[in-house]
Amino acid sequence: MSEGDDDKGELILYRADDGATEIQLRAIGGRVWLSLNQMADLFERDKSVISRHIKAVFDEAELTDSVVARYATTAADGKTYQVDYYALEMILAVGYRVRSQRGTQFRQWATARLKEYLVKGFVLDEKRLRDPGPFDYFDELLAKIRDIRASEKRFYQKTRDLYTTASDYDPASDRAKTFFATVQNKLLYAVTQHTAAELVMARLDAVSPNAGLTTWQGARVRKGDVTTAKNFLGDDEIDELNRLVSLFLDTGELRAKNRKAMTMAGWEAEIDRLLAFTEKPLLRNAGSVSHARMEAIAHQRFETFDTARRAAELEKAEAEHEAELEKIVEEAAKAKGENKTKGKKK
Repeated sequence: MSEGDDDKGELILYRADDGATEIQLRAIGGRVWLSLNQMADLFERDKSVISRHIKAVFDEAELTDSVVARYATTAADGKTYQVDYYALEMILAVGYRVRSQRGTQFRQWATARLKEYLVKGFVLDEKRLRDPGPFDYFDELLAKIRDIRASEKRFYQKTRDLYTTASDYDPASDRAKTFFATVQNKLLYAVTQHTAAELVMARLDAVSPNAGLTTWQGARVRKGDVTTAKNFLGDDEIDELNRLVSLFLDTGELRAKNRKAMTMAGWEAEIDRLLAFTEKPLLRNAGSVSHARMEAIAHQRFETFDTARRAAELEKAEAEHEAELEKIVEEAAKAKGENKTKGKKK
């Protein structure tokens, strides 16, 4: 790899305060890297200073050798050499240690981005997203935004906000109380041909790994996870559902912004029109399983699943304990035999 090559892609890290210098990192294999020479240029310090900081990072066990990779690099003399490159984690660590004007600029830039992330929950390079280079992650960002937008709490909040704009909105009415469930069921049915309750009943399996769930909160499946229909969807189904949710919310927000009059019944009909436009199947009734019945059966199946899981974990723990005891006995016997041998030699 030549340090001047563009085929590996570049990532603009930041523009220095002088407005003229753009610092770039080499993108390889989904990570970004700089050589020792490039880091010296970045922080405007001698290579020996950068090397000393790198050594300190490793000596303090702040990072491991995983942040170093060796690549073939074509030098100015035309010869190819094996050169160490350092990942972004090391670049950041050195940036917070080096004393130079550029190092100060770097820390100011990094601190500002960190503050924005902690306050807002995100940081965006808008210039790069508008003008994509060889490594373009805009579609990945868009997919994540759709997934967040379709999350249960956020979708519920936006759906409720839209429904309250209905001219005949009555929060005490049965229609208002069940509107979110109606919307959710229509969209789920469009993707899976099941309502939320039907989907849980169809896919929750006490003998399957993770009870048939594809996603859940925390490190292991809990009781509260098994009654959320979206937890049983595959990747393609989630992507399709997220797109339908975005379509519905965008349409609804546009109508609300333009002050288009809408009744409660009109909002429900709007969903069917959107689904018909996308050639999706329409849910014509409340489904074959009530939410209450689904919850009762789902919790029963979870108890069966959890009992079997605990038994399997206990069996595994006992087997590991037994293997450890056998290892201790073997090591003790080996040590005893070695001591006997030493005694005979004496």
